[in-house]
Amino acid sequence: MRTNFFAFLLIISAFSFAISAQTQAKLDAKIPVTEKSSSRFFPLSEVREGMRGTARTVFRGSAFEEFNVEILGGRRSSKKKKHDLIIGRLSGGGADRTAVFAGMSGSPVYIDGRLVGAISYSFPFSKEPICGITPIEQIISIFEQKAGSKSTANEPRAFSFAELAATSWKPGFPNSSMIQSSILATGNPSLGVVAGQMFQPIATPVSFSGFAQETLNLFAPQLMQVGLLPVSSVGGASAIAPMKKASDTTLQGGSSVSFQLTRGDYSLAASGTVTFRDGEKIYAFGHPFLNLGTSDLPMSESHVVIVIPSLNNSFKLAVPDAMVGSMTQDRQTGVFGTLGQAPKMIPVKLNMVTSRGQTETLNYEVVKDDFLTPLLLSITVYNTIISHERALGESTINISGEIKFKNGEPVKIDRRFNGMSASQLAAASVAIPTSALFKSRFDTEIDGVELNLTSVDGSKAAGLERITLDRAEVKAGESFEVQAFARTESGKVFAQKIPVKIPADTPAGTLLVTVGDCATLQQISASKQFVPKNLAELVKTINEIKKEDRLYVQTYRVTNGAIIGAKELPNLPPSVLATLNSDRTAGGMKPTIMTVLTEQEIPPAEFIISGQQVLTIEVVR
Repeated sequence: MRTNFFAFLLIISAFSFAISAQTQAKLDAKIPVTEKSSSRFFPLSEVREGMRGTARTVFRGSAFEEFNVEILGGRRSSKKKKHDLIIGRLSGGGADRTAVFAGMSGSPVYIDGRLVGAISYSFPFSKEPICGITPIEQIISIFEQKAGSKSTANEPRAFSFAELAATSWKPGFPNSSMIQSSILATGNPSLGVVAGQMFQPIATPVSFSGFAQETLNLFAPQLMQVGLLPVSSVGGASAIAPMKKASDTTLQGGSSVSFQLTRGDYSLAASGTVTFRDGEKIYAFGHPFLNLGTSDLPMSESHVVIVIPSLNNSFKLAVPDAMVGSMTQDRQTGVFGTLGQAPKMIPVKLNMVTSRGQTETLNYEVVKDDFLTPLLLSITVYNTIISHERALGESTINISGEIKFKNGEPVKIDRRFNGMSASQLAAASVAIPTSALFKSRFDTEIDGVELNLTSVDGSKAAGLERITLDRAEVKAGESFEVQAFARTESGKVFAQKIPVKIPADTPAGTLLVTVGDCATLQQISASKQFVPKNLAELVKTINEIKKEDRLYVQTYRVTNGAIIGAKELPNLPPSVLATLNSDRTAGGMKPTIMTVLTEQEIPPAEFIISGQQVLTIEVVR
């Protein structure tokens, strides 16, 4: 009887074990990656000085290699900051040749087969391959919080007319959250980075494919300020291929990963290393890319051509391969991507007619991002010009085109620049309105950008020398003629006649007649800034901004008026002015004493004319 009972228990146990094994096998089949359990992680609390482990990264090709890591200690931060660092020393394998290099960010570190964290920080100019390791718990925890969609402010922001009419532009990168160690030997903390006494995030190499060296030289200082290392890459243009379906071997821990900023005839890609894959989730870098927060950048497999050792900063030369998903988060302790999710890109078509009559068309995509899109457009436009024209000497460049939206009127671009900096000014003329659109806090759905560039050798500039009027008095409702004389750099003088009509309801009195360029007229304008109510109003205002390559004629008179929003209200009755200037109200308006009666744009001449001249004319009844 007892024998039968134990035999029955044995049968039940075996059956239960078989069911459990089948259930676990089904669960395992749903997870295509072996790195799936928290038991794979080595807790920070158990990390001790003297422990030894291994790390993975790609030194060449697409297969990762292992090397050794010795734990030297750790740096604890406050509970609120939640950014601890484990300090380690690298040795063995390819690390003996390269030490810590740009592009190693995210390389996973294992102790006893469990994941500790990602190699992400280094000491500049260190004689030994010392690194900082971001613990894996802190990499994952920041992304496990509910991310949500990218939020925007409810209220639109104010724009200055000078900002929209500017000819120069600098990228407004987000404040980088690159954590610096407080470990300082001596001296001024601000000099710690230069002295190599502070932990710095390992630089992120950004490969430029299809770009001239002059472009890298111009934009490198701006990129390096935020931890990006511009690298001239191999290869040229590549077709914009559809997204590749990820497999079980796609972007495993230690694999090289690239985040493409532009694709097509121009390729810019930031490269690093995958720390951990959990199903469709990809964790990489171990430090911020640009700390963009919610993002949408193409995530691609990549292969490493070579890691170039350098006394200054070793770096890997990586080439992006097939796109497999998108980077959706860029935070304090790393970046996060999702396999199988396609990013939204902005298509760009650029037509270039050179000074030799040659025509070239470039097609590429840029990422949609508040900070990156204007910069990428500026870089690609500038490169297109200098790649086809001389780098030294004066030139005249015409740029026209549209920034198109899914709904609504496009932003129209129509500018002309000359001189030694014409190429930079032309590039800025695209970045400025694009930056304004993204900063507006409106829902900006850019559908595409199409630009036309024409370049001519030499500078066609002239200065406004004098103006004359064909009469001293004019009746309301009648016209008079302004004649403007301009002198070129060679001394040649040419004249242009401009008819001006006075409104019929203009009261008698003295009018000021001003002929000037965009910059000088904006300086004397009473209207300095405005707050658009919606995207359509912002686009309309951008399209009406005065252009730098032509003259304008304005007639003014001394009167009592006000500016409300972007609108100028002249000749206001005393009762209205009293209401606006009441002691019970403040703000919302700006009083004016000079009111513009008429304004007209003079069609562009052969030369770009600058300067300002003023005369008076009497309006009689």
